[in-house]
Amino acid sequence: MTQIKPENQTIDIGIGGMTCASCVARVEKALNKVPGVTSATVNLATESARIAVADPELTDARLRRVIRDAGYQPRAMETAEAEANNSSPWAGFAPVAWGLLLSAPLVLPMLGDLWGQHWMLPAWLQFALATPVQFILGARFYRAGWHALKAFTGNMDLLVSLGTTAGWLLSVWLWLTTSSHHAPHLYFEGSAVVITLVLLGKWLEARAKRQTTEAIRALHALRPDKAHWIGEEGEVDVPVDEILTGDLIVVRPGERFPLDGELVEGQTQVDESMLTGEPLPVSKAPGASLTGGSINGDGRVLMRVTAVGHETVLSRIIRLVEDAQAAKAPIQRLVDKVAEIFVPVVLLVAVFTLLAWLFMGAGFETALIHAVAVLVIACPCALGLATPVAIMAGTGVAAKHGILIKDAQALETAHRVQTVAFDKTGTLTVGQPRLTQHVPAPGQDAATVLRWAASVQSGSEHPLARAVVAAAQGQALDVPAASDVSAVPGRGVQATVAGRTLLLGSLRWLQQEGMDAALWAADVQALHAQGATLSALAERTTTGVQGLLLMAFGDEPKAGAAEALTALRSRGLKLVMISGDNQAAAEAMARRLGLRPEDGEVLADVLPGDKAARVLQLREGGPGGRRIVAMVGDGVNDAPALAAADVGLAMGNGTDVAMHAAGITLMRGDVALVGAALDISARTVAKIRQNLFWAFAYNVAGIPLAALGYLNPVIAGGAMALSSVSVMSNALLLKRWKPSR
Repeated sequence: MTQIKPENQTIDIGIGGMTCASCVARVEKALNKVPGVTSATVNLATESARIAVADPELTDARLRRVIRDAGYQPRAMETAEAEANNSSPWAGFAPVAWGLLLSAPLVLPMLGDLWGQHWMLPAWLQFALATPVQFILGARFYRAGWHALKAFTGNMDLLVSLGTTAGWLLSVWLWLTTSSHHAPHLYFEGSAVVITLVLLGKWLEARAKRQTTEAIRALHALRPDKAHWIGEEGEVDVPVDEILTGDLIVVRPGERFPLDGELVEGQTQVDESMLTGEPLPVSKAPGASLTGGSINGDGRVLMRVTAVGHETVLSRIIRLVEDAQAAKAPIQRLVDKVAEIFVPVVLLVAVFTLLAWLFMGAGFETALIHAVAVLVIACPCALGLATPVAIMAGTGVAAKHGILIKDAQALETAHRVQTVAFDKTGTLTVGQPRLTQHVPAPGQDAATVLRWAASVQSGSEHPLARAVVAAAQGQALDVPAASDVSAVPGRGVQATVAGRTLLLGSLRWLQQEGMDAALWAADVQALHAQGATLSALAERTTTGVQGLLLMAFGDEPKAGAAEALTALRSRGLKLVMISGDNQAAAEAMARRLGLRPEDGEVLADVLPGDKAARVLQLREGGPGGRRIVAMVGDGVNDAPALAAADVGLAMGNGTDVAMHAAGITLMRGDVALVGAALDISARTVAKIRQNLFWAFAYNVAGIPLAALGYLNPVIAGGAMALSSVSVMSNALLLKRWKPSR
């Protein structure tokens, strides 16, 4: 049992022995009946249950007992993961090998008939070969089938055990009741081959399942076991689990960073491709942030640890992917309801087949064989695997390319998006404004007033303040110290520099304070038309407020953003940019990005608290009716809008709050990943639909053919095993997906 989030009481338990969608429904029903359980989701592909518990006194032992009482084996998640990590490609093949070895002599006479050879084995030898397959190798089907019967439900194991036992008993009865002068046709080979084929199918499924969890295993493998810790005795190798926040550790060239931290000493290039999907290394200098799991380049560096355990970026990524793979897509809930009644219906069809053939005058032997074929071919294995394996493959390959899908509902909804709304700053633009122009008032020296402006702003972390300080530093200006600094919320800042009382803030505020509104009028109009954000520096004197410096700030579009938006438009999507800038500034940036303000693709003057309301308006649509809306953002103030949208996509270079509110996280601030996320959603949902179609079509076609006598039990068993393997193989094709460039 692994309890990763105690505050949310979410418990993960591995489950052994599940074989089909009916098993999933049975375990879920048993867990949901436990007092204190708010919800339980069982995943056949991962063979695990995720249980939400409201009662803190409800122990994992109680839940494990419920699973065992339902007829399945509770396992620790760590054990299941270790088995998946350590198992060889041929793990678990021994029962299949024995089945093939014992069944082969039984099949040889069937093959001989094709060439006119009659190699009939003695009845006692057929019995000796088939019985171990039936009752030793097939014991797992009897155990699971018996538990299903005790719970008054059915599953794949019950169908297999009933069908093969009927064939075996019929063969024994014919052998014992027929005279010694007549060699009866026995059906031992049918029962033995069906069990062997089912075991082979399950083994192939298990191999495919291990491939679908490769993404999670690859992420776990990024965490080193040891770290070079700087202690009182110098550099010492200690387990990563013993490292604390604030510790200093050394990372040598070519090693992985064990934890998140800040670069303290040295310079290097860092390969973050496994986390972000970006193949190019990133330069790091002192003060830069480092992410655990990324690979150090050719520099020996010293880092200070800022996050350990489940607080690291890598741990959060692993958790997001695990959550998505454990979640159940809405479409799967419908499949589970169908599977819950499927097995009882199949049993009725098999009984009806037996009675119908007897009514038509067929012998009991013939009627029973047709009923057995119905039981064998109708196993709902493929139904239970169709959705979860596609979700696992899709979320796994998406994570490999820097797209983290938090829940299956977001994955299922994203491909239906009709409108994509973008926050401007930090999402479509670089988000680091720079001082593009500064215009001194008549009679003022440009360098002097810029020094004063930088002095007023030197203690502020506001992006525009940092831009002013950076501009002064770029001109190698000496910035004097400011005193009596006080902020005026939403307007600007006031400070004393060199005995002068200076005000720096918006033009509207300064004009309200008494600055001449006509000052810089022509410049203001021209800069507004260019989309610049304006502020000014003024001095409060005994005669009023005198303007000193007009400053224009501009942001730059992200590299590739315009091309990414064009690609989204080519998919038939409506695009909208939401900005707090004035209309002129917002439209100017929009045109640089290739957006069309005349078509309503710009929403300007939107306050941070109003973004969610605008997203809801976009969802309401208008004359065309309700629209599916995706919101893309990165800041704290984007979180309500991300939550309000049908699908929220958070830029991973943004805040944790935005990532928590969004259903999909893009690990790079690359706008092209928005299209890639929609694409992998469409491809995954397409695979789910293909899998469900073939799973249902297989049963819809196979059951009538078996009932009408066109399929014998051996062919039915082979087809049933092939259906599960085909569903797994089809889902694994998603692993070849790559984002288009």
